[in-house]
Amino acid sequence: MKRRASFVACLALLCALPAIVAAAQDPAAAAPEFDAKTLTRIRQHSPRPPPPADPTNRVADDPRAAAFGQRLFFETRWSKNGEISCATCHEPERAFTDGKQLGEGLGKLERHTPSVLDVAYNRWFFWDGRADTLWAQAPGPLENDAEMGATRVGAAALVAEDAALRAAYTELFGAPPDVADRTRFPRDAKPSATNASANAAWLGMREEDRDAIDVVLANLAKSFAAYQRKLVTGPAPFDRFVEGLVDGDTTKLAALSPSAQRGLALFVGKANCRLCHSGPNFSDGEFHALGLVPLAGPPPRDSGRHAGAKLVKEHPFNAASRFSDARDGDAALRLSTVRSAPEMWGEFKTPSLRNVARTAPYMHEGQFTTLEQVVRFYSTMEGALPVGHHQETILQPLGLTDVEIADLVEFLRTLDGTDPPEELRRPPGAR
Repeated sequence: MKRRASFVACLALLCALPAIVAAAQDPAAAAPEFDAKTLTRIRQHSPRPPPPADPTNRVADDPRAAAFGQRLFFETRWSKNGEISCATCHEPERAFTDGKQLGEGLGKLERHTPSVLDVAYNRWFFWDGRADTLWAQAPGPLENDAEMGATRVGAAALVAEDAALRAAYTELFGAPPDVADRTRFPRDAKPSATNASANAAWLGMREEDRDAIDVVLANLAKSFAAYQRKLVTGPAPFDRFVEGLVDGDTTKLAALSPSAQRGLALFVGKANCRLCHSGPNFSDGEFHALGLVPLAGPPPRDSGRHAGAKLVKEHPFNAASRFSDARDGDAALRLSTVRSAPEMWGEFKTPSLRNVARTAPYMHEGQFTTLEQVVRFYSTMEGALPVGHHQETILQPLGLTDVEIADLVEFLRTLDGTDPPEELRRPPGAR
C-alpha cells in the first residue's frame, strides 16, 4: 500500500514538473504572493452582502409583487406592436442583455442595453443616472416610442381587463380604476415630449383621472422592481478564492488560476482598477468621462450625467415624489444633493464588473466587443478624445504588457457568478 502511495505521489510530481520548471524559468507564470496591503484590498471586494433595502417601494421584497412583476416582465401586450417585452432586450439566456452594441426595440436606441442581473445593488439607473430607484426606472422603457411604445393608460386598461393581471394587482394594491370609458381614458394617452398626439390626449384627461392612472403605473413599476430585485447572481470563482484566503482551504484557492491571481494583483495594485470599480459590486456607482469615441464619430453628442442629473430631480416618480413610500428617507436626501455642472458633460455610470465576461459588448455605446479591447484601451488610452478643461483627468495610460493584459482579462472572467434560479429566468408557468 505504501509503495502504491509513493508511486502515485511520484507520478503526480512528474505530471506537475513541467509547470514547476516553467514557473522557475518564467516567474510571470507563477501565482503572486500577496502582501498584507494587497490582501486587505482584495477582501474589500468579497463577500458581497445582500442587496440593500428599498424603503421607497413598500412591496420591494413582497414575493407576491415579485411574482406579479415577473409576469409583467415577460408580457408583450404592453408594447405598441404586441411583440416586445422587457425580456426582448433583457434576454435571460444572454445574462439579461441583448448582445447588441445599441439597444433596439420598436426603433434603434442611442445607448447599449445593460444587464439587469444584480441591478438591485445599483444606486442610480440608466447610463446617465436619470432614475434614482429601480422602480422609477421602469416607466421609461415602457413608454419610450423607440422601445416598447406603450402608454400608461393602455397599461392600466390591460391590468383592468385581464382577469389574471387584475387579480394579482388587486391582491397587492386594491382594485384598479375602471377605465372602460375610452373617451374618458384614451388608450393612446401619455405624457410625452416627443409624441404630440399622445401628450395632447393625456392633457385632455381630467386631473383626477390622470392621477389614478399614475398610481397604477407606479404600482406596476414597483412590481417590476420586486421581480428584478430577485435577479441576484450567486458567488463567483473570485468569491470562493477570497474564502480560501481567509480559511486557507486549498480547494477554494484553486478557483483562480495563477494568471487570474496575477490579474487580481494588478487590479488592486498597479492598474488600480479599484479606484472606480470598488467594493463587492466592483463599482463606485458614480459617473466618469473616459473620452470614448462615439460610434458615429467625434465630437461626442451625448451629455450623459450632465442631463441625467437634471432629469432625475425632475422625475415624477423619484424617491422624493408623492409616489415614493419613503419621501423623507435616505434616497430622497441623496437626491437633494444632486447637481448638474459643466464637468459632468459626457460622464457615464461606472458599471459593475460582476458577470462582465457574459455581458459584451462594453461601454455606453458598446464600443468594445471584447474584454481584451477594453483593458487594452485603458492600457494605452489610444484614440481617446481629449476631455474639456473642466473634466476629470484621473485616467492615465496604464502601460500594461501583453501578458499583464491577458492576466487582467483572466481575472475579470472569474467575476461571473451563478445564475438566479431557473424558475426566475422564464415566464411564470413556462417550462
